[in-house]
Amino acid sequence: MASSLGSVLYKQWAKRVFAIECGSSSEPLYFALSPSAEGPWDERCRLHRLLSRAATYSLSVASDSRVRGAEAYVRLQSELARLPDRCRVLEMTAFFPNEEGSSIKGFLVQDEGGCPTTERVLRDLARESGQTCLCTYWRGAEGRMWQSLGRHSDGSRGEILSNCLALAEKPQLHPSVLNIKNSVVFSKYEEACAVFQECAELFPEAKEVMQIVAQYNGTYKNGRFPVIVIEGLDATGKSTLTESLSASIQATLLKSPHDCIGHLRKAFDVKSPLIRRAFYTLGNYITASAIASASETSPVIVDRFWHSTAAYAIATEVSGKVENLPPPHHELYQWPQDLLQPDLVLLLTVSADERIRRLEQRAEMKTKEEAELEINSLFRQKVEATYRRMEKPACVIVDASASKEEVLKTALLIIEKYCGIKKT
Repeated sequence: MASSLGSVLYKQWAKRVFAIECGSSSEPLYFALSPSAEGPWDERCRLHRLLSRAATYSLSVASDSRVRGAEAYVRLQSELARLPDRCRVLEMTAFFPNEEGSSIKGFLVQDEGGCPTTERVLRDLARESGQTCLCTYWRGAEGRMWQSLGRHSDGSRGEILSNCLALAEKPQLHPSVLNIKNSVVFSKYEEACAVFQECAELFPEAKEVMQIVAQYNGTYKNGRFPVIVIEGLDATGKSTLTESLSASIQATLLKSPHDCIGHLRKAFDVKSPLIRRAFYTLGNYITASAIASASETSPVIVDRFWHSTAAYAIATEVSGKVENLPPPHHELYQWPQDLLQPDLVLLLTVSADERIRRLEQRAEMKTKEEAELEINSLFRQKVEATYRRMEKPACVIVDASASKEEVLKTALLIIEKYCGIKKT
């Protein structure tokens, strides 16, 4: 069995549950596997209708190296986007219900025309990747759907597992939640560093980040003065408020990621979520060092910090509806214990229409996430819901729809209440 595919891919494969994402407005389709035509099934169910209407395949990505596996997934996603229009590509996950770190991500591919070329292309992708394995789906004589897992890293078509599909119950946690901790939301400094230590062998920019981070390594405590973080979606007025607050209370103004790694953002924004989120996490720890130093001599205002990193990561990673997010009080909403904690976090909110109006007035190039927020109301709802579930510290909501003078006045009153600082 090819080790390059990762032993985790094959370990207890038949005991996994599978989830097919059919769109943001519908629940995933769940199924399990059985060596014989047993287990619950209904030929009238959505899953049977989906799998039996076209030539169907799935590709699963796993690796003994999580960095190489994450990059392989991004490459595979890009390659599948080039398939003919007759092909349908859906996200798919294999996992152990409610077991953290058990999800194996991949895609379900259907060819309405049943063209043999599609299967050859998929086999080539699996072989060339070395991190990807191909499954085929077919209807047995008894009318049940079957899955065959093939070993293709050496170019062979050898079948190693065939199992009958059975309907499975919806798990307590959405499968995309299972791999978030220390994958896109990091619970401590060492976890993000571990990703970059592995990346250093692949990307020269990663070495530069590690050299910069080494200068800030350590646990930092708050200074004598309060630390206030301003959070919110793009175009909610964060920059305007942070500058006004800084002048009003004679505070040091900082932002995350820190300027010392700002020139590397473009390089990591195009990497896999694992690497991109580890970069922004390390940026938070660098900013924490600057905060610790500055708060010894003055109050500190921070334009975004850990809440932003976590909120966007969770909302992006969790597919489908808001209900699929981790439930309230989940550990993913907890502030990392080794990261300097602010005294107050203000979350600026405006209506969707007002936010779009402000974005249009900017006439600036939008980031990928800004563009997604603008066109995808569901994504925006998930980001906002995630912000509101953050704990220790929780966000204090500020309606930023009013004039900048009124928003500043409101913020100053909250700061006086929570931090005891008055306008100078």
